[in-house]
Amino acid sequence: MLRHRIQQYLSVYLVMGLDGNGGRSALETAAAALEGGITMLQLREKNAPLSRILDEGRQIRELCRRYHVPFLVNDRVDVALLLDADGVHVGQDDLPGTAARQLLGDQRIVGISAGTDEEAEKAMSEGADYLGVGSIYATRSKKDAGEPIGTSLISRIKAKWDVPVVGIGGIDQDNAAEVIGAGADGVAVISAIVGQNDPREAAARLRNAVLARK
Repeated sequence: MLRHRIQQYLSVYLVMGLDGNGGRSALETAAAALEGGITMLQLREKNAPLSRILDEGRQIRELCRRYHVPFLVNDRVDVALLLDADGVHVGQDDLPGTAARQLLGDQRIVGISAGTDEEAEKAMSEGADYLGVGSIYATRSKKDAGEPIGTSLISRIKAKWDVPVVGIGGIDQDNAAEVIGAGADGVAVISAIVGQNDPREAAARLRNAVLARK
């Protein structure tokens, strides 16, 4: 069951949309990142028509399966079910984790965002399979990311709970080691891969930086 092995898949977690991929299609970007060694992929699409999300989402899902990499959908449990995704990632203001679990069942992954100790407590009470903690550093990829919080929350969460944690927000190959050193099981990135000229090479460098610190 994927959700019970989630920790091993968090090392290099790509969050991507259907556009803004440096002139490449979403499928081309996903293929390059998977070839470079990402270990999880989340489709985070807020603007495209649902028909396009389902069409391109299915293609990306199939590609992820070919590489044995879990495919998650951001926020939209309905889209996750339609795409037969491996799970969802929800924020503090989205569908509660308990409701997502009720809809998705016991086999799929439910990840929840946390930017404070209180949010982490709430996410744990809702049965999160992993926590996405951040924004660790300043980021321009997510407009509602808030002020950077650094790595201390990761350390506090790992000291209190036995839960997989992925850091997100402004992370790249140069600071990934610091995030892993604080106790994170992996790093989630957007621009560090999709914003690079060679997403495959960027993913490979990031993976090397993470694995070197583990």
